[in-house]
Amino acid sequence: MPEPINLGYLVPQFPGQTHIFFWREIADLERLGCVPHLFSTRPPPPGLVSHDWSDAAIARTTYLGRPTPGHALAGLLRAPWSAILREGQGGEFLKDVLICLPAARALSAACRARGIGHVHAHSCGRAALICALARLMGGPSYSLTLHGALSDYGPGQGFKWRHASFATIITHKLMAEMREVIGPDLPVDVMVQPMGVDTEDFKRDTPYQPPRPGAPLRIFSCGRLHRVKGHQDLLSAVRLLLDRGIDVQLDIAGEDDAGGTGYRAELQAHLEALNLGAHARLLGAISGPEVRRHLLAADVFALASWHEPLGVAYMEAMACGVPTIGTDAGGVRELIDSGESGLLVPPKAPEVLADAIAALAADPDLCARLSEAGRARVLHDFRSSQGAETLIAGARRALAAQGRF
Repeated sequence: MPEPINLGYLVPQFPGQTHIFFWREIADLERLGCVPHLFSTRPPPPGLVSHDWSDAAIARTTYLGRPTPGHALAGLLRAPWSAILREGQGGEFLKDVLICLPAARALSAACRARGIGHVHAHSCGRAALICALARLMGGPSYSLTLHGALSDYGPGQGFKWRHASFATIITHKLMAEMREVIGPDLPVDVMVQPMGVDTEDFKRDTPYQPPRPGAPLRIFSCGRLHRVKGHQDLLSAVRLLLDRGIDVQLDIAGEDDAGGTGYRAELQAHLEALNLGAHARLLGAISGPEVRRHLLAADVFALASWHEPLGVAYMEAMACGVPTIGTDAGGVRELIDSGESGLLVPPKAPEVLADAIAALAADPDLCARLSEAGRARVLHDFRSSQGAETLIAGARRALAAQGRF
């Protein structure tokens, strides 16, 4: 049996409401014989701590956001200033460097104490910068995963990618964009590796039943409450359906980034302005088992994102055999083949979304076909264990290059 790997695993603000994927991957890493050591920048706000595993995750995580004065000073003194200044990135990059240096020093010290030779950062923001700085200060090798548009992750991308041992990118669309934007700064070892779901956890115990004629159509949606998730468009589509005489019940699971004090109020006001109080609910952040319960009770899953790199929420719904409607935005078409494994509609188009929902409500055969094909699609290409296998193989290559394996 291969020697177990001590692998650092860095996720910003862990465990947040959308982090169930990371927790599943950690379990898969352990099942495959890896020893993951969890790191994060800081804990999430209390309103986003919603999972039944959150307390266990927090207890296992080392948070780098509050370093000791010694780490802060050592970070400044030992910083790779020549490499930093060669970037010529200007004030925003230097600001990020100063913020990240103490955490980089703390990460390096923790890895040295625990015998961790490699760290994977599930982010290309400041978490990636922490890893790059730590590496240049004599710390562990590192790798990255790109989960969305590079423009969302701040300055200094060449610096972050150039020093990585390997990287994964979740869609072919993002890979093509990265080759164009980053070019020679991409690691030699870079591959497309989608996110995935636990298809044994997200599955039906009984076959999917299409909507019953005359009964309210039960729609479920799940995603953080943010304008780009398009929940306001889904609410508008529900209003259109009701005006057409189609009875609908919508539940939206998720919370805003402020733990309930931000965009949620605006979305609730939109719900009330549309007079949907008897037909739509904002559930807030709910646990993984609660998400599964709502999926199994739903006739249709819909998420109207303006942009979605890929979409774990879609995968969970499809794995549960729920006919799924997504938007043709970002990399979603790499998951949903419209008309085959789900339906795709344009973003920011409530009328078209309402038409797609109405089509499912009127066609039980289509619902049954999408239910079966959607699960088959996820089983074939989007199992969570695939990501863990990729990380372990990449870490072994990185450690072997250092003579540590």
